[in-house]
Amino acid sequence: MGGDPAPRDVARRLREGMARGVLSFPLTAFHDDGTLDPDGFRTHAADRLAAGPGALLPACGTGEFFSLDEDEYRTVVTVAVQEAAGRVPVVAGTGYGWAQAARFARIAEEAGADALLVLPHYLTDAPQDGLAAQLEQLAARTRLPLIAYQRGRVAYTAASLRRIARVPNVIGLKDGHSDLDRLQRLTLAAPDGFLFFNGAATAEIQARAYATVGIPAYSSAVHAFAPEIAGAFFAALREDDHGTVDKLLRAFYVPFVELRDRAPGYAVSLVKAAARLRGQPVGPVRAPLTDPAAADLADLKALLTTGLDLVGAAL
Repeated sequence: MGGDPAPRDVARRLREGMARGVLSFPLTAFHDDGTLDPDGFRTHAADRLAAGPGALLPACGTGEFFSLDEDEYRTVVTVAVQEAAGRVPVVAGTGYGWAQAARFARIAEEAGADALLVLPHYLTDAPQDGLAAQLEQLAARTRLPLIAYQRGRVAYTAASLRRIARVPNVIGLKDGHSDLDRLQRLTLAAPDGFLFFNGAATAEIQARAYATVGIPAYSSAVHAFAPEIAGAFFAALREDDHGTVDKLLRAFYVPFVELRDRAPGYAVSLVKAAARLRGQPVGPVRAPLTDPAAADLADLKALLTTGLDLVGAAL
């Protein structure tokens, strides 16, 4: 991670945070007419922070980064930084091509974010040289530490991982492909201190598998609406309480994934609907996402009640 102490310090804070709790991805709040609701987001972010995450990652996939303009993005990141108040790292999302990603990076830097999660680029396939160059171009235009996110059209080889890890402010990789063979090769190719994160959708499902290749840290969409369930799972996993892990997987997480798979976009819209069921002022999703169908909402409420009952919490 080069000679600059700032990326190393952020990496240290993230590593320490991940040992204490999950990575939390707050939902971006909208009014019913689709406009940004800064006050709703502030309440939601504050409640996520009160539940003790390892880090806060606003304006990422779960936070509907893809639907935000630059002014809205500035507001979301600024509020997240204000609410975190230095207690945990704030890692803002950025993405699209490197030129547009650099615009968002400048905004995040001005807002006080600690680092950036670089979301997969838009639309086109790209060779490995291009994937690495995309990150290098962005890194040259921001002082913030970067975490690459491989998912969708982005998947790094070991050679590309070694290349991007030589960039001083690239500190880690979040994975959403769940290819354990590839991941093992990547962890072995990485330099000491390079961070890895399990970023699979509903990451708890694969948390044990990721841990076997040296990646115990994971992001939790469930933390956005049921930190009691996310926290109980995290504690059980860290304590090797396989009975509790299995119980939560069977009764809550696997049924939640089955519900999530009923319609495109439910990875975000179901999470937002569940947060509304818990009284969080997050509002609807923005197009092209749609809110869940009535029957699916009823099933979600029943499943959420089951999960909360398991951990002794109330809806």
